[in-house]
Amino acid sequence: MLRSIRKRLGVKLFFSYVIVILVGVLVLATTAQLVIPAAFERHMGGMHSSMSDTMGSGNEGTMGDSMYANFQAGVMEALVWASLAATLTAVIVSWFVSRQVVTPVQGMMRASQRIAEGHYDERVQVPGNIQRDELDELAELALRFNQMAARLDQTETMRRQLIGDVAHELRTPLTVIKGTMEGLMDGILPAESETYQQVHQEADRLQRLAADLQELSRVESGAVSLHLQLVPVDRLVSSVTGRLGRLFEDKGVRLATEIPGNLPDVMGDEDRLLQVLVNIVGNALKYTPEGGRVEIMAKQQDRLVTLVVKDSGLGIPAEHLQHVFTRFYRVDKSRARLSGGSGIGLTIAKSIVEAHGGKIWVESEGQGRGSVFSFSLPIASQPVV
Repeated sequence: MLRSIRKRLGVKLFFSYVIVILVGVLVLATTAQLVIPAAFERHMGGMHSSMSDTMGSGNEGTMGDSMYANFQAGVMEALVWASLAATLTAVIVSWFVSRQVVTPVQGMMRASQRIAEGHYDERVQVPGNIQRDELDELAELALRFNQMAARLDQTETMRRQLIGDVAHELRTPLTVIKGTMEGLMDGILPAESETYQQVHQEADRLQRLAADLQELSRVESGAVSLHLQLVPVDRLVSSVTGRLGRLFEDKGVRLATEIPGNLPDVMGDEDRLLQVLVNIVGNALKYTPEGGRVEIMAKQQDRLVTLVVKDSGLGIPAEHLQHVFTRFYRVDKSRARLSGGSGIGLTIAKSIVEAHGGKIWVESEGQGRGSVFSFSLPIASQPVV
């Protein structure tokens, strides 16, 4: 019961009011017990002279009235002092209880103001000596507030990193284009097709980067509408092998598939899913040396179909696995830039898979031991008319 009281703010407030009432009653009773005897004796002392006069004149009824009036006055005086003491105590206890409630709220208010001003590292204090499952609503709110602030801080860091990455990606081709054009204007470089081809390649690289950024913005904002339909997994894989098969042959990398014939269809946008699979298989080809092997497999797990792309390529060190789907992140920056990748293809793939209600992940045993990219999609629950 005590644990339940500690976890629920409403119960704690209820019992705090009960405590204030009990404290008030206790103080009232204690004060009355202490004050009534002295007050009664003081009022009764003033009656002695009047009692003597009254008894001498034979007015016993008047004496009784006077005794009752003095008794009443003594009790009222005691109640006044007791009420004052009880009120003062109740005010002090109520102030203490209200501070326990208001202080964390004021802390969150000040922290929210600081965050609104751009100080995303601001946090509120959370009791550290209490287990998570014993926190009351205010402490849980403070914890959630800190989590929100941490997420905002992370988002701001990613925004700054994104700006820096975009600037870096733009700087390289622009530098090449500008240098080449200056060389042509000064007559240092010959006006040959190879020179113009180099400028064209860098311009094409800028165009691909702009297109990828626009695609990423649409996908992550949910602006891309998915045309859901029944998609046979074997047809999806066949489209990828047909599109990339010649590239595998030219590089001398073997491409194998293992797709069970009884796989159910998935529900999705076939063009978008093809985009995801082409990106993953294309990356596998890019980082697999000549004589290597890339396998595309599929399997059903409960209400999901999981597609797996396994390669025997360069592999990914353990410390890089969690960043693979981060914008512009490259395990081998120099090699990736030479290959012309923008560094956001897997980020787009992740957003597309999640928009389908699926999940994407990567595994690797380390550098030089290949990689395994997997993504799961929900199977079609009913035919699409």
